Amino acid sequence: MHLSVVIPTYNRLPILRQCLQALESQHLAAPLEGFEVVVVDDGSSDATVGWINQAQGRGHLPHVRLICQEHGGPAAGRNRGVEAARGDVIVFIDSDLVVTADFLLQHARGLQQDWQGNRNRLSFTYGAVINTANFAHPTAERHKLRDLSWAYFATGNVAIERQLLERAGLFDTAFRLYGWEDLELGERLRQLGVRLVRCPAAVGYHWHPALSLDQIPRLVLVEQERARMALVFFRKHPSWRVRFIIQYTWLHWLLWELLTLGGVLNERSLRPLLAWLIRRGQPGLALEVLRLPLNRIGVRALFRLARSERSVGAV
Repeated sequence: MHLSVVIPTYNRLPILRQCLQALESQHLAAPLEGFEVVVVDDGSSDATVGWINQAQGRGHLPHVRLICQEHGGPAAGRNRGVEAARGDVIVFIDSDLVVTADFLLQHARGLQQDWQGNRNRLSFTYGAVINTANFAHPTAERHKLRDLSWAYFATGNVAIERQLLERAGLFDTAFRLYGWEDLELGERLRQLGVRLVRCPAAVGYHWHPALSLDQIPRLVLVEQERARMALVFFRKHPSWRVRFIIQYTWLHWLLWELLTLGGVLNERSLRPLLAWLIRRGQPGLALEVLRLPLNRIGVRALFRLARSERSVGAV
């Protein structure tokens, strides 16, 4: 089995270095015969392209192939990577994921076992993602309850046969902003009867910086972008299942209104509490508190966009 790891990246060179170095240290054993790493630079303005070229010029990163494109978003980047891939299995990870030495081997074993047991290849493996803010030693992080994910298909750590992926239609490039392009593809895979196979031994450590107050405006913008992309998702799959995934129900509206006291608890009023938690070395807890107003922002933006779209359609 030959695997192609597809990684879109945009201005993430510091952690991308660790990501690629971890992939170069992979153990090879049956059924994993070989692998490549297809890095798609999505128009980065940092030194990503120069660093990869220099590293390869010195004989480093032998498994890496670099593809450059103008900034078009992760969906376009992943599609470009799949088109260029040579493996019969595609592994998707994010460029801020640092993996263990048997990461690819565990995905290969999980797929082979499922294929043999079910006598078809209608499945994909979903590895474990452990969130960490430890840049120096990301793999030292312990597994936490909040690391559990109930998503069906999330491209932070999945492996799937290339032919099955192409049959589903790859990623929809209408998702140019943040969010939902992988879960939307997951809906199409689900409709094809594709099985999710949990593969907890394929571990990746997802690094993101500890919360700081200057990140809040960007986090608010991300929620607004997610709302716009959520509406694209729902228009393609107008089901109650998708409504609950994107929180487009009155239940979610009421939930976040209640939990934020109608917006009294917002990113501005909570700022002193967040600052206090961060000073006490609890940025993770501060982020969980901040999620209350962030969810309200996202849900309200989604409903507002939907009303605006309906009013335009009625004209």
